[in-house]
Amino acid sequence: MIPLSSPDTTLDEPAESAERATDEERESLVATLADVLGDGLVDSEVAPGTDVWVRVTAEAWLDAGMALRDRCGMAYFNFLSAIDWLPSPFGRDMDAQVDLSDDGEAAEPEPMTWGVAGGGTRFQLLARVHDPRAHIGVTLKADLDSHDPRADSWIPAYPGADWHEREAWEMFGITFRGHPNLIHLYLPTQFEGNPLRKDYPLLARRVKPWPGIVDVELMPGDDADDEGDGGSV
Repeated sequence: MIPLSSPDTTLDEPAESAERATDEERESLVATLADVLGDGLVDSEVAPGTDVWVRVTAEAWLDAGMALRDRCGMAYFNFLSAIDWLPSPFGRDMDAQVDLSDDGEAAEPEPMTWGVAGGGTRFQLLARVHDPRAHIGVTLKADLDSHDPRADSWIPAYPGADWHEREAWEMFGITFRGHPNLIHLYLPTQFEGNPLRKDYPLLARRVKPWPGIVDVELMPGDDADDEGDGGSV
């Protein structure tokens, strides 16, 4: 009879060994980017057995994409987008009770904070690519100028970034140098402003307050007229 396990072995060992090997590849990926980019690599974080994040300068954005493709085996482009870390000057659209102070006035806006691998500016560019053979992905981030956000287009590295960059341009106002056709993707040509910026006013909310906050509808059976009826079955 062959024992299925012994005190020296467990069924979890193969999975743990695979995780360690994967983490070594993630660490190697960060080391490769550090070698290629130098000071262009600002920060990184490897979550053991989970994922890896790398933050680079805006100037190193395209070089990082080329290195991920050519040196790190990241052949699959997943997405490119952006985030505005500015706390909304409107609170949660000015009518959320949770944003009011004890005296009923609008509370002071929260300080700017960032996600994994940190940040240093209001706008941050994000992209996700994968190595389909090693089953490893990396999230790349870049801090952009808060007043004039721009970066080199990733189309030379990943042609699939084309429409993603058009979306980031119209929604966040980020300019992509070298993009061959930076025109509106969703919005009308005459549209002004960038709707996903935190300081973009949602005019529809000014005309009619958010219904989930102020227009509370009674549930069936809760109507005041029904109270005290008694006797009806």
